[in-house]
Amino acid sequence: MECRHCASPLEKPGDFCLICREQNTEAIVLDVARDRVTLTMLGSEDDPAHTDLSSSTDTDQVLGETTITTTPEDGENEPVELRNFAGLVGDEIRRKRPEEVYAGGVRDVIRAIRADVHHDFYRVADEDPVEAVRKRRGTRALDVVQTPPAEKIGGSHSTLIGGRTGMRAIQTVAGHPHVKKVIPGPIDAGGTGSQSGLRAKVTRADDGGNVRMLLRDGSSVQENRVVTTARDREMGERIRADLNDVLAESEFQ
Repeated sequence: MECRHCASPLEKPGDFCLICREQNTEAIVLDVARDRVTLTMLGSEDDPAHTDLSSSTDTDQVLGETTITTTPEDGENEPVELRNFAGLVGDEIRRKRPEEVYAGGVRDVIRAIRADVHHDFYRVADEDPVEAVRKRRGTRALDVVQTPPAEKIGGSHSTLIGGRTGMRAIQTVAGHPHVKKVIPGPIDAGGTGSQSGLRAKVTRADDGGNVRMLLRDGSSVQENRVVTTARDREMGERIRADLNDVLAESEFQ
C-alpha cells in the first residue's frame, strides 16, 4: 500500500507515513479473543487533499487486517503472557496512529490493551464489529470535550458516597471525551444493603442524550446527572454503553 498523501510505500497497510508525517488509518477495530486479536484498519476513500482526517465520514473502507495470536498461560505466568500479548497489539496500534480505537470481545484482554495505549477507546458489541463501526462513524461526529475530568464535576451537592472510591468512579465517567459535566445528586440512605462494595451504573439516556450515573455503597444510593455532547437518545445510548463498559473494566460493576 502507498501513502494516500505522498504515495510513499508503506510497510503495512494503514501505517503512519514517516516520510510526509501523515495519518492513513483513521480508526482501528479490535475483535478480541483470549488467544487472538484481529485488527481491522479503516480509512476514508475521499481524496485526502480535500478531507479532514480528524472527522469521520460515511465512506470508511477497510485498508487491511492483522491478526496477533498468543498461547494463553495459567497460574503465575499468565500476567506476564497477557501483558506481552497486549504489548504486541499496542505496538500495531501505535504504528498506525489512529484517531479512534474500537474493541469488542474479552474484557480482560481489552483492559490490558487499553492500559498499553493512549488512544480514545470505545467498546462495540456486534456480530460484525467492523460494519457496526463503519455505520457508527458514518453518523455526524459528536463534539469532544477537552476539559480535565476534575473540572467537569460540579453542582450543589459536594459529598459523594464511597469517599475516594466514589470520586474515582465519578472521575472515570468524567474522563470520557463526550461528557461535558457530572452533577452529583443527594444521597438516599434508605436502599437495600449490599456487601459487594461500591458499584456504579449508567442508566438509559433521555431524549436530550443525557444520562444518570447511580452509585451504590451499602444501603446508600446516589444519583448523579451526566451531561453529554449527544443530541438525541440514540447518541446518548452509545455514550451510555461506552461509560458502562469503562466502569466495568475499572471494576465498578
